[in-house]
Amino acid sequence: MTESIARSFQKLFGGQKALLAIVLVVLLMALFNLNPGTSTQFFTRFNLIDLTNSNSILIILAMGQTVVLIARGVDLSIGGVMSLSGIIAIQMINSDIPVPLAIVLCLLFGVTIGAVNAYFSVILGMEPFIITLGMGIFLTGVAQQVTDARPVSGTVPGFAKIANFKLLGGIPVLVVVMAVVVAIVYWLLRNTSYGRNVYALGGDYEVAKSSGINVVRTKALAYVICGATAALAGVMLSSQLNAGNSIFGDTTALYVVCAVVVGGTSIAGGIGGAIQSTIGVVLLGLLTNAFSMLRLDSLVQYLPQALLGLVIVVILWLDSYGRKRKRETV
Repeated sequence: MTESIARSFQKLFGGQKALLAIVLVVLLMALFNLNPGTSTQFFTRFNLIDLTNSNSILIILAMGQTVVLIARGVDLSIGGVMSLSGIIAIQMINSDIPVPLAIVLCLLFGVTIGAVNAYFSVILGMEPFIITLGMGIFLTGVAQQVTDARPVSGTVPGFAKIANFKLLGGIPVLVVVMAVVVAIVYWLLRNTSYGRNVYALGGDYEVAKSSGINVVRTKALAYVICGATAALAGVMLSSQLNAGNSIFGDTTALYVVCAVVVGGTSIAGGIGGAIQSTIGVVLLGLLTNAFSMLRLDSLVQYLPQALLGLVIVVILWLDSYGRKRKRETV
């Protein structure tokens, strides 16, 4: 009986260290709740909805990044695309451009940036880390120039309602949009020929090319998808806050890449998926929320960041060690 439970536990968590970490965090917060002197509001309905809502933007960003990473690429421009898309949306809508048209134009902007990244990184064969990092810095500079490095507030109440409107049960539309994006990316990767080509390309570029897969088009489209999801995240963030700001995406790209890799999507390509990346974002968001609930930031200013970084390193080490052992066994 004990061995059966152990095997079931290993099967459930063996390939997903981040999921195990989530369970441990939840159990830890439950233990703190048992102590009346340190009880928190972690398990309240309000906090759980707020936790989901606050991480929805990052999950949307993570979906596009997941496709790129599986295809053995990387896109560090998503922070710049997100912030500038939100600013463009706010300014167009403030100028009496219809909200639906403004959103479509922002998505086309994201697609265009993705195509430019693909041209340099895939077609010209330049280093994607440098190209997309440079693109992100460039877009952030453009956003600062356009806004004079100041926040831009929305003047159309209808735009703010897009992300903040609550459906039955008090679930914000932003969360629904996030769930739809996750479902689409999951379906795209798992149930389409394009998804299979992405995994094949990430697993072995030369073998995929020899198999007749159009590796250039497949990888280029991954960057286009990533640009579109980054633009969508920017629009939804600006709607949620009813404002745009050039600093919104300063550290977003590295955080999202970290969360995606922590979730189990390999930066070496060919491994991962939408669910794994979602779990990774949820874990980091859960840790940040737990640190806030335990008021660690009031004890030592940078302790939460240090603990978060330590958790990321440990999970990546465990994942790397597990993959190494698996290769040695084979």
